[in-house]
Amino acid sequence: MKELYIEENEISQTRENSFDTSKEYSNLPLIVIAGRPNVGKSTLFNRLLHKRRAITDPTPGVTRDPIEEKAFINDKPVCIMDTGGFKLDRQIGTMESVLDELVVEKTLEALKRADCILLVLEAENITGEDEEFIKLLRPYWNKVIATVNKCEGGKDETAAWDFMNFGFSEIFCISAEHGDHISELSDALIKKLDFSKVIEGAEESIIRVAIIGKPNTGKSTLSNRLTNTQASIVSDYAGTTRDVVEGEFIYKDKKFQILDTAGIRRKSKVSENVEYYSVNRAIKSLDNADIVFLMIDAQEGLTEQDKKLCALAHKRGMGIIFVLNKWDTQDQDKKTAKKAEDNIRIMFGHMSYAPIIEISALQGTGIKHLLNITLEVYEQLTRKTDTSVLNTALNDWLIAFAPPASRSAQFKIRYIVQTNTNPVSFLLFATRPEVIPQSYISYLQNRIRKDLGYDKIPVMLELKASRQKWEKREC
Repeated sequence: MKELYIEENEISQTRENSFDTSKEYSNLPLIVIAGRPNVGKSTLFNRLLHKRRAITDPTPGVTRDPIEEKAFINDKPVCIMDTGGFKLDRQIGTMESVLDELVVEKTLEALKRADCILLVLEAENITGEDEEFIKLLRPYWNKVIATVNKCEGGKDETAAWDFMNFGFSEIFCISAEHGDHISELSDALIKKLDFSKVIEGAEESIIRVAIIGKPNTGKSTLSNRLTNTQASIVSDYAGTTRDVVEGEFIYKDKKFQILDTAGIRRKSKVSENVEYYSVNRAIKSLDNADIVFLMIDAQEGLTEQDKKLCALAHKRGMGIIFVLNKWDTQDQDKKTAKKAEDNIRIMFGHMSYAPIIEISALQGTGIKHLLNITLEVYEQLTRKTDTSVLNTALNDWLIAFAPPASRSAQFKIRYIVQTNTNPVSFLLFATRPEVIPQSYISYLQNRIRKDLGYDKIPVMLELKASRQKWEKREC
């Protein structure tokens, strides 16, 4: 893999994304799905993946960022990319036209990388955009497989053959929504691709990071800098990113996967169906991540919405890092940094463990520090503490600060075990756990963080009734 020269040449890019299998593969052939808007590219993408990954909606131009994911087609591992629609009809001078231009640029870049281009057309509706896009495909003609979508039950198949006039040797009439003739298309795709360079290897640990926050805080800029790509479209127009865009890179021999999510707005601001699904997809991305970068605009500061986003990650026991972006616009002194950090600590009082890092995603400053802290957080998330060490420490904690007691709320703490990593959780056994004050539970959680090396992550502590001591339990 080529090294990226971002802060001491320690980050390198990979094209692989997460693969929900017990094996890892590299050098996978890339299938790029392309065509004009609203012909069913994202539906076909989801069909080939056998899951709903891309947002689908009747509104033209829903997909903007290229979305790349691994899949199996006929038991063969491949990479599939869904691209934004090739759109000629633009209202010049509007932000939408600027974004359309960026989408087209991304699509053309993807065509150069592709091992196979899956062109999606629509029967009985040959447009100028179709004709113009087909002209652009001429240099890659040996890589193109043409499909005519929305031919469920044989509908419009006769009209579909009109596309043969463009010089295609074969056309597949399919229905991405209903699955018609997808098996024949799959056979053609596999026949087209070269699998001789595919390498099967052992599964390796991947640090999965979700970048979340309000629109226009610099999430896509950071994602692009980390992966050394332009996978995410960057624009001053809030709400540019709609899907979750994945990318990978290597830092200090550790593989990272970045999930660049759509900006999450207050519910009253979410008016489009597409944005509604984007917000839900962004929140759902937390289920597939280990660590969250909460992007905060240093110029605008915090909002209540940031607090709600953090609460979602905190409840899941995820590692959380506050990323103060656009720090290059602030005074570069300790007083300014301390004031910004104090504001965050006041709003997130229960999350004093979460690191705060000042960066400029645009300038590239602070990136190395951010990644070093991320490695520390991930190490803590995956750390397992031996039970004997835990109970020796517990005995010291009980001596240092004895459990409060009253006649009506007497209890004894017996022992503790670690029940999980990533998220990190412990189970405390005690007599009458229901009467243990929350303040004492917080005391024990803080001692776990401080004394056992979990100072940068949330720690979950559950209680369970037991009258048996640890020593007796071991016998």
